[in-house]
Amino acid sequence: MKTLVVDDDEIILDMLEAMLESDGHEVRRASNGQQALDMLHEGDTKLVISDWVMPVVDGIELVRQIRSSYTGSYIYTILLTSRSEAQDTIQGLSAGADDFLTKPFDAVELKLRVRTAERILSVETTHLMIFALANLAESRSPETGRHLERIRDYSRVLAAHIVMLPEFAGKLSGDYVATIYHTSPLHDIGKVGIPDCVLLKPGRLSQSEFELMETHTLIAGETLSAALAEFPRVEYLRVAQRISLHHHEHYDGNGYPYGLAGRDIPLCARIVALADVYDALTSQRVYKPAWSHQVARSTIIESGGSHLDPVVVEAFLETEAQFVAIREQFSESTPRTEERLAA
Repeated sequence: MKTLVVDDDEIILDMLEAMLESDGHEVRRASNGQQALDMLHEGDTKLVISDWVMPVVDGIELVRQIRSSYTGSYIYTILLTSRSEAQDTIQGLSAGADDFLTKPFDAVELKLRVRTAERILSVETTHLMIFALANLAESRSPETGRHLERIRDYSRVLAAHIVMLPEFAGKLSGDYVATIYHTSPLHDIGKVGIPDCVLLKPGRLSQSEFELMETHTLIAGETLSAALAEFPRVEYLRVAQRISLHHHEHYDGNGYPYGLAGRDIPLCARIVALADVYDALTSQRVYKPAWSHQVARSTIIESGGSHLDPVVVEAFLETEAQFVAIREQFSESTPRTEERLAA
């Protein structure tokens, strides 16, 4: 497993590297949090073991940045610290740290905690299954292309910006961004219950057909609610249920299925709603060409306060350069993820 050790003490780095390499890990090292963040951009790191107190960027900020930015593949974090007070533990967990190891640490304890990390990282298989399930539902439509990949990245960018806003300080966990990233592809999973004659109809839907199409939110909500009843502590099921049920609600109350308005609509659904609207506007359909970013931008601004949450619209405006980059990265002319892996 690719592991990054971070400490401003070269002796500690040498010890960690020796212990981990003897257990089969591929180890890289950084002397502060900023250097670690730069190295994480290169990808594939699964485990970060970091000192708490460091120059430039400390361990707490490093963990916080990991949780808000690096969501494509989960990174497990262990903080090394001499602190043992309850408030220190709370601070670390709130930032998104997965585990703590007290200095001076024992080699056996380190290896046991790393093995715990390996077991937990195996949960990432669940995320792959979620995306495969969403992709199966989406494959019934011939025109969605790389819609799911774009949706989850648009949603990630919006969520990462929103969790840093003062009004949400202390209200959202460090894993919120990652949870939205992994569950947003399930937003339209209820379409598996819509007949082909409606789902695949090339022309405009009749009123009765549109009402039938609207039930995809209820189908998804009921399906995921049943799963949630069996596993009530699984947070990603709760978020997926809220997104799939409510992402067509409008901020002014004119959406469906329940006509919820404002903050009564779950934040995760308000985030995915904008991501979904932007992708629909900028993608080609049988009934419309793809709109430019600027035209889509104007439409989203006009929709603030009516269809879309003004806070999420503002987050979009602050991150629109990332939207443009994601749209280009996952354009219909670039290979899908599974195609790249098979190449």
